[in-house]
Amino acid sequence: MPDRRRAERSVSERPTTDRAHDAVLRHIEDSLRSGDLRLGDRLPGERALAEQFGISRASVRDAIRALEVMGIVRSATGSGPNAGTIVVSDPSSALGSALRLHVASQRLPVKDIVEARVMMETWSLAHAAAAPWEPAQLAEPRRLLEAMDDEALPSAAFTALDAQFHVALSALAGNAVVSTMMDSLRESIRGYVDEAVLAHGEWHSIVEELRRQHRGILGAVEARDGERAARLVREHIEWFYAQTL
Repeated sequence: MPDRRRAERSVSERPTTDRAHDAVLRHIEDSLRSGDLRLGDRLPGERALAEQFGISRASVRDAIRALEVMGIVRSATGSGPNAGTIVVSDPSSALGSALRLHVASQRLPVKDIVEARVMMETWSLAHAAAAPWEPAQLAEPRRLLEAMDDEALPSAAFTALDAQFHVALSALAGNAVVSTMMDSLRESIRGYVDEAVLAHGEWHSIVEELRRQHRGILGAVEARDGERAARLVREHIEWFYAQTL
């Protein structure tokens, strides 16, 4: 009987939590649209939100945790400017985490993720050729290339810098949605890439070719040769994926 009562209580409480999540999410969305709430603003405390929506503080905590997983808010305990629940809106982190789990579950094949990444990056570099970016914006990808030239750099550190390099170049197209999705796609297979590289056992020969390819891609972007940049990044991604099979 106690187990049955717990199950019945769990079922009866579930809609309340779901409604709490929806109500808080709608509140944040409406407030952002109206300008009443901006990125960096702090949400009211648990008690105030519970009273505002007519729900329990436990339901508010569940809703905040769900929103934090979605990358909409960041919560921190204690006092000071970073404490409380702050609106941050970090979609690439949320999407990347979700995609990593689906890749791990084999629901999303790595091959399909790589193909989607090729589409995103070739589009980005092709459009970057005519986008209004300033030459100074290439300072970050150049810095990343220099960091990747370190012969003592572990493979996992190299692939992390590699991800930043691709994101920095793709951002030159000026499309925030594409940049966010591309970042998420790249991050979703980093674990797979790191494991495959270690298993391959020939990292030193791979990394030298990656450096050469990176320099070629950057050179095409600097020359605003979108067609060549798109072709090189496609060959680069597909070559690297083939090495990890």
